[in-house]
Amino acid sequence: MEVLKAMKTRKSVRSYIGSLSDDALQTVLAAGQAAPIGMGKYDAMHMTVIKDSALLNELDKNAGAFFGDPARHPLYGAPCLILISTPIPDPAAGNVAFSNAAVMTQNMTLAATDIGIGSCLIWGAVAALNTNQELVAKLNLPEGHTVCCGIVIGETTEDFTERDIPADRISVSYI
Repeated sequence: MEVLKAMKTRKSVRSYIGSLSDDALQTVLAAGQAAPIGMGKYDAMHMTVIKDSALLNELDKNAGAFFGDPARHPLYGAPCLILISTPIPDPAAGNVAFSNAAVMTQNMTLAATDIGIGSCLIWGAVAALNTNQELVAKLNLPEGHTVCCGIVIGETTEDFTERDIPADRISVSYI
């Protein structure tokens, strides 16, 4: 698939059938590995792959409670959550760390789309996770790491249809 076609086909998938092959997972992880990282500090980035259903349920419940709606399921029943973490020594200058994590997840969503696997960027459940240090401890993150964002992936019955993207959807200034 061409990159622009993958971009026009990618969407946030919120319904999963509960499975994910190891080959698909490895393809998505390889896309994360291919992301450009500021100053080439690849050793500062970390991916945590969570397939344990009990931990996924705990993370999902934590996020639902965080949003004030225990019936809400912010992980959408996906069989896999990949969290991106990195040290953020200076929160005022954390834009590089968060940008690195965002680029990694974008690469992974495009790779998932390319192989017909559903994906959805996860931000709110990560914010919820970071308020629960007991739950963060279960992730065994490298020392000093903070979870920046994540992606859920899995097989889905949803179709991936290329759509038109309006050229003026986001404003542009020319100087």
